[in-house]
Amino acid sequence: MTKTGINKTAIVCGSVLLLAGVSGAALAKVSAEELAKLGVSGTELTPAGAIRAGNAEGTIPEWKNEAIIPPANFKVGMYHPDPFAADDVLFKITASNYKEHADKLTAGQQHMFVTYPDFFMNIYPSRRSAVFNSYVNESALKNAANAEVNLGSSGGLGYTNARASWAFPIPKDGNEAFLNNITRPQLPWIDSRQTTIPVTSSGDYVINKLNIQIGNRWSDSSVSDADFDQSVDGMRFYQTIIEPAKVAGQVVLVRDPHEFSDKKRKAWVYSPGQRRVKRAPQILYDNPLTASDGLATTDQKFGFNGPTDRFEWKLLGRKEIYIPYNAYKLHAADATPDKVITDSGRINQDYSRYELHRVWVVEATLKEGTNHAYGHRTFFLDEDSWWIMLSDGYDRRGNIWRYWESHDVMYYDAAFMNTAAEVQYDMQAGRMIALGFDKAKGPDLTWRAADKYFTPSTVRRNGIR
Repeated sequence: MTKTGINKTAIVCGSVLLLAGVSGAALAKVSAEELAKLGVSGTELTPAGAIRAGNAEGTIPEWKNEAIIPPANFKVGMYHPDPFAADDVLFKITASNYKEHADKLTAGQQHMFVTYPDFFMNIYPSRRSAVFNSYVNESALKNAANAEVNLGSSGGLGYTNARASWAFPIPKDGNEAFLNNITRPQLPWIDSRQTTIPVTSSGDYVINKLNIQIGNRWSDSSVSDADFDQSVDGMRFYQTIIEPAKVAGQVVLVRDPHEFSDKKRKAWVYSPGQRRVKRAPQILYDNPLTASDGLATTDQKFGFNGPTDRFEWKLLGRKEIYIPYNAYKLHAADATPDKVITDSGRINQDYSRYELHRVWVVEATLKEGTNHAYGHRTFFLDEDSWWIMLSDGYDRRGNIWRYWESHDVMYYDAAFMNTAAEVQYDMQAGRMIALGFDKAKGPDLTWRAADKYFTPSTVRRNGIR
């Protein structure tokens, strides 16, 4: 086994030619023959570049352009009821049998069974529920024919001639593959209550409650191509700490470009004690994630965010892996921390749902002359959405260190995927951090704000009140 825990000869490449390690700028555009494989129906590949067909064993179904039908009890503004609640667990992977399934587990997952003998994974039927609207699909097909990689002067990943959807449905290298995560369809707007919960090795924790408001113009169909500027129109992130009382009122404001070839993140923090808004150049890379007690880096939120220039990106291909999917149990209103976090300081795995899916495997290796807490990271991206579902993090000595899971759901009322919970296990420290929704308030997708809302002056005015 390699240090990534992957047998590279076993990786499924499908019909895609993988030229791992070759600069995206040096590759030819996708050929007409390859483009003909992409389509909404009747083609070999989906608009996302996923293999439409199921696998030979029948354990992965065919992808169909059929969105989830909302359950009858669903009302806009509530946590989305589980449309697959009737599914039974197919089998359980435990410390005693995980080696029988090792070819479909990452190195981090395997290490979890070694580190925590009571760790288990409930495997459910695979449901390819990542079905997006026609606007997203049509944009992906256009991008496939026109998009090109644009590497910044420091090696940051960027693109040209793409909008609203995956830039490179048929990726030729690691740069293009990881840019598909950056350009994945995302909710244009959300106002939500969330939590950050660092857990000690003894199982104790303090809940940090946050109000998070996000605006993202990338996949907003109401924004025309002419009005979208990728150099500035990235994520707008406004976070206010609600609890605990000693830090209540602290604000983090982030304005990102949509890609980081040359442009930089702009970030500010507000402290109610000082009543001052300050620039926050530390909110990026491997600096600690807010309220994480050092258990996660800033660039791990959403699987990955921020500048991409400190790593070399290598595409290893596709592989069948058991990943978190359709996490409606963790998304549910009654999935509160007292029920989800066990006395052992880990997630109650009865709330976790794992399914077998094909994933793209992207290896990130720290560039010489740069610094980061992780010397090496392996990302596992769902082929139907290009969301990062898992990542294995290695320290600078090459030892497995942390294992990250993103438990996501499709918001069937909006036709976008979003995170229900994110979990990282620090296996060297024996600790966990859990990020997820505070169940006091459902996600509000109707919230809107003018661009001037995401400015230091707004933070200052809100803080004074």
